[in-house]
Amino acid sequence: MNGLGWILTILVGIIAGWIAEKVMKRDHGLITNLIVGIVGALLGGWLASLAGIAFGGFLGNLIVATIGAILLLWIVSLIRGKA
Repeated sequence: MNGLGWILTILVGIIAGWIAEKVMKRDHGLITNLIVGIVGALLGGWLASLAGIAFGGFLGNLIVATIGAILLLWIVSLIRGKA
């Protein structure tokens, strides 16, 4: 994540995973939320860079990570046939 240290990256991952969990009406634990949030941040960051969208700071990273985490959960639900 752009410009964040390890502690803030973990915090953004947990928050983004938790928000995505609530939006997608899932029930995960803390570790799963962290993983979903960090992988979602990578996905969201990649998509934002493809679209030419600049983001930075805590809030920008949180928004991109949350959108990526929601997309990740949606893709997983499609694969598992629960969409």
